[in-house]
This record gives sequence, C-alpha cells and structure tokens, in this order.
Amino acid sequence: MFGFFKRKAKSEPLNFSTIGVDMHSHILPGIDDGAATVEDSIILIKEMMDGGIQKIIATPHIMWDYYRNTPETVNSALNTLKAELVKQGINIPVEAAAEYFFDEHFIELVNNNTLLTMGNGKYILVEFGFITAPPAFIMTVQKLRGAGIQPILAHPERYLYYKIDELKNLKDWGFQFQINTISLTGYYGKETKKMAEELVDRGMVDFISSDMHHLRHAEAFLHSLRMPYVQRLLSQGLNNNLLL
Repeated sequence: MFGFFKRKAKSEPLNFSTIGVDMHSHILPGIDDGAATVEDSIILIKEMMDGGIQKIIATPHIMWDYYRNTPETVNSALNTLKAELVKQGINIPVEAAAEYFFDEHFIELVNNNTLLTMGNGKYILVEFGFITAPPAFIMTVQKLRGAGIQPILAHPERYLYYKIDELKNLKDWGFQFQINTISLTGYYGKETKKMAEELVDRGMVDFISSDMHHLRHAEAFLHSLRMPYVQRLLSQGLNNNLLL
C-alpha cells in the first residue's frame, strides 16, 4: 500500500573497481620521473586503492635519451616495492612492464625480442613524443602484431598534432588506445580534454588508467570519478583492463 512512498535506495558511487586493473603508472621507486622513493610509491598505491584499483601494472619509462631502464632495473625496483608492501601488510598485486618511447632503441628491442610486456606477453605499452610523431612506425607495429603482441598507444589524446581522423588511422593500422582518466578532468588543458571526450564518443577507447607519477596525479585521479565521461566509461565497461 505504501510502496509508492518508499525511499529509493541510493546507488553505490562508481569507483575504479569496475576496471580493476590500472595498467599505466610510474610507481616503481627511483627509476624514472615517478615515485622517487619506496615511501612515495606506497603513498601513491594507497591513493589508487582508495579509488577502487585492485591490481597495478607499473610501467616505468624506457626512453633511451633519459631513462635507460632494462628488465634488470625494472625488476629490481619491483622487488623493492613488493618487499615494502609485505612489510606494511598492504595486499595488492603489483606487476611491472614498461612504457616504451617509440625511438630507434625501441625498434632494436622489438627486433631482438627483449620487451617487457603485460597480459601474459600479449600487450605492450608505447608512447610518442608530444611535439611530433615518430617518422616511421607502421612496420614496427606490424612486426609486433605478427609476433602476437598488441601495441597499446598511451594517452593518444595528448598528441595534439593529430586530428581525430588521423587517430582513427592509427587504430586501423593496429594500435589500441589507452587514455588517461585525468585527461577528462582538464588536467592537461582544454584541448586534451576535448580530444579525450571525442575518443570516448567515437568508441575508440580500449583502456583507461591513471598514468600516476605523483600526488597531484593521485588527487586528479580520484577527482576524475566525478566527471561524466569517466562515469560513462566505468558504467559501460568499454575497456579491456580486466584482461590484464
């Protein structure tokens, strides 16, 4: 009789538990422009867990002019971090791959098959420069695909030298796309936000992640949960993070 007057149950607020995995972050201590110390790493991880992240794949830069990381340096930093997580009783799986800058050194690593991948060797994260794209990359992308490795282009919304149709060409040539959630807050500026929104509108987003480097990113990452486009992605489940 009084059913019409019952209060509507409040829906649970969205968080990043719907994607589960953050597959682009710089939380390994002391090896790139991310966390400087293991204490910094722990702070960032706690912030990510507060947002609902249940697994982290750290992706330190491998950029031969600046960050000459190798599997040895990456795994050493990962082991240091894991030991601290155990010491502090923090229970979250953390793995490591890399964010490869698309330079000549990366092409050598592809040719030598010495890559840090994710998703049981099925995926690799790469980035372009912010001023211009690499002069030749299609053959390398084809070689990766031929070896059964799917290249994921990090934050395509930040490469403002590309228009949306040119980004569509990149997908047609074999890339999948990962956008930064904080791009949708306007953290990197209005143009980047607009491009990120257009990628969502066109269904061109395959992965979303934090690209976490420091506390300002952590604050923006949690703030992004208020953004309609982030809520839309999380509610629709239009990403592949859970595959990793």
